Formats: sequence, C-alpha cells, structure tokens
Amino acid sequence: MTRDSYLAAVSRLLPSPLAVIVQSTSAAGKSAVMESVLGFVPEEDRVSFSAMTGQSLFYLGESDLAHKVLSIAEEEGASRAAYALKLLQSEGELSIASTGKDTASGRLVTHTYSVKGPTAIVLTTTAIDVDEELLNRCLVLTIDEDRDQTRAIHAAQRHAQTLDGLAARTGREQVVGLHRDAQRLLEPVAVVNPFADRLTFADGRTRTRRDQGKYLGLIAAVTLLHQHQRARKTVVIDGTTVTYVESTIADIRIAHRLAHAVLGQSLDELPPQTRRLLTAVHDYVTVQARAREIPADLVRFTRRQLREHLAGAGAGWGDTQLKVHLARLTDLELVIAHRLDSGAFGYELVWTGHTETGRVLAGLTDPDTLTARTPTTTTTAAAATTAAGTGTTASTSPSADRDDVEAATTGYDGELVGGSVAVVGPWPGAGRGPVGPQSDPSNDDAHTLDGDVLAGLAHAAGGR
Repeated sequence: MTRDSYLAAVSRLLPSPLAVIVQSTSAAGKSAVMESVLGFVPEEDRVSFSAMTGQSLFYLGESDLAHKVLSIAEEEGASRAAYALKLLQSEGELSIASTGKDTASGRLVTHTYSVKGPTAIVLTTTAIDVDEELLNRCLVLTIDEDRDQTRAIHAAQRHAQTLDGLAARTGREQVVGLHRDAQRLLEPVAVVNPFADRLTFADGRTRTRRDQGKYLGLIAAVTLLHQHQRARKTVVIDGTTVTYVESTIADIRIAHRLAHAVLGQSLDELPPQTRRLLTAVHDYVTVQARAREIPADLVRFTRRQLREHLAGAGAGWGDTQLKVHLARLTDLELVIAHRLDSGAFGYELVWTGHTETGRVLAGLTDPDTLTARTPTTTTTAAAATTAAGTGTTASTSPSADRDDVEAATTGYDGELVGGSVAVVGPWPGAGRGPVGPQSDPSNDDAHTLDGDVLAGLAHAAGGR
C-alpha cells in the first residue's frame, strides 16, 4: 500500500495525477500510514485539510494546487466538497462565477475564480459506502487488519519507547530529509510509453475506461520517479521542441504487479472489510460442514456464533462492525437470513467461494512478452524528419552516460527503445481483445521499488 501511495504522490507532476482513498476500519492505522508516506513529500508541495466546505477549493489561489498533493484527513470531512474534488481530478482545474459588489460603483458584478491543477488527491475513510463517482476516480487502498499485523504494530510501539527506538527516530528524520530533497529534484517532464499500443486491459465493464487510465498512470509515475536514470529525449512537434523520458519494460513490470493488487481490488463490488468478512464466513462454514459431515449449504449460524468464532481466531470483529458488514452481505444475497424458532436470525452462506489467493486483474498483457524493440512508426519518422528540417535533432541529456551504470546497479533495462511517441494518458479507443499471453501475478518477479527508488533518488540528490 505504501508503494502505491508514494507513486500517487509522485504523480502530482504528471498531467493526470493519481488519486487515492485509504479505506479501513477505525483505529486500523490508515492515517498514520498516510502521514508517513506523505512525509516524504516536500512541505511546499503538500496542502492538508481536516475538513472542507462545498466551495472552499474554488477560492484558493490560482496556482495553490498546481502539482501539489491535496490530503484530507477523512472523506467525511470532504463530503460537501466532493463535487469540486471530482472536477479537480477529472478536469485538472476548477472555475466558478460568483456575484459580488463592485467597490467603486456599488453595483453587483460577476467575478470569476479559477484554480489550476494538476493535483494528486489523498483521502482516508472508515465509511463502507463512499460516493461512487469519487470512488471510481481513485485507487482504493486498504490497511492490513490481520492479527499478525496488530502484533507487529504493538512490537513497534514498544520498541519506539526504548533507546534503540530513539536512535531509529533520529535516523528516520535523516532518511525523510533525503527523500524530500530528492523529490525536489523531480521535474514535471513528459512521459512516453513506447509499449502503450501493445498493452491490453479488461474491457467488460464501462468503468474500465477510467481504470486503464490509472494503470497507465502507475507506469508513468514509476518512470517519472526514475527520470534521473533515464535518457532525456527531445522531439519537435509542430515546431515546438518537447523533452520527454521513456518508460521501460521494468517500469511496466512494477506497475503490472501493483495493478493486480490495487485495481483488482478497486473493481471489486465489495468494500475491503466486507470482502474480508465474506472470506471468514466461508472458512467458518467450511470447517463446520466438515465437522458435522454435512453439505455446506445446510450449515446455519447466528451472529453470536460467528462473532465468537472470529474472536477465537483472533480476527477481533466487534458486534457493531459485524452487524454492518453482515447486513451488506445479506443485501447482496451472498448470505441469506432465516428466522429461527427462537426469534433470532440464522444465516446461510450461498456464496460458493473463490479459493485462489490474492487478487487478479484479468486482461493485462504479460510484461515478459514485450521486447526491448518496437517497430518505428510513421509518426516517429515524421517527427524526426521535422526535427532534422529545423536543425534540431532528437537528443539525450548527459545523464545518458549514467544509464549503463544505473542499469547495472538497479537492474533496470537501460536500452533506449523506439516506437511511436504516445504520451501516457487515458486510452480513448474501443476495447480490444487480449494480445499475446495474459499475465499471471503469481509468476511476476518484477523489480521492487524499495532498493531501486532509494538508489536512484540518492544518486540524483548526490549528483546535483
């Protein structure tokens, strides 16, 4: 989750930044996680609010949100500003016409206020039902609420009170400072994905028109983060010289792995907590059916029995929490409620269950089927011809000499690739069928962001 949030913060420098909603139960630690991630962002690039009124965003300064991260403590605090947030995310700017009194004449006149983006948006919420229009514009992230994670948090809290914990906090401040300085070196340079025409995405639902944009945005954010490990190229388009960096297969591998976990969850109709309860109910019913040697569809259970079972398993579901999510499963007819002779309700699980582990986003092209070379298109040739005719040729920055070294130390493919110059963004074309082998996240051995990002940012910070 932290990697997705970090990339969302970096995407503030893209033309179409990512937006994030962190959804979890109360006290799970969502605010602490987001504050830790956003702590890497320079203070001048962060705008934080606890709550907002409906039109508050419209009256900010014109450039107050440009290439910034806008974080709001709770989605409930931004509910009245949901319309403005949706516009800011989709359109990249806000404008409003307001009536006011002219100080000279005293007459009523119309004033226009505008706020420019692009802006990366980060929200947290404990709500099950979030505005659907806002939700499908965002990456939905969740907090690990398992018992093992709770134990790990307890251990970290105790360790923070020790002398070693004091030393760790001091070291953390140095690391955070390094990240902030490295982030200041990032520039809003254009990102080109030479493999974009060969990527595929599920097209069975209308909302995937937005979700593919998020997938391409993840790729672009990874590339932008490694801009100092990429050769800078230029191309002349209609007489204008544009500088850009290209995505590599390694960037696509990282986004590919993250997309399965994040977008696979976003496309799920159930909120994360409700999905977790459904899986727990399925496990409970399966155990009871085996113990009684009866079919699973004959197992009946009360909310108290389920609550006691979950408490014994260390899941820690409270009665109110269990009541809310069980009612949602009943509304969706995944669980059926029966009136018992005692007057209480007994429940029957009708969901057959999916036993595979992890989430899978169908329709993605396997990055391993992509090659380091793509055919040169007419568009690219025309751009090169235009550049030659104006005395300007495609060029790379001095960092090109550094790419070979970076590729050896970080595992990134430093080979320059050709292909059409298609700036990453939402794909307006009709849905396509799968092209080439489809991906399997269980076999993905993509590079992680941990070592690569730190090495690249530290190199950039030290080399300037």
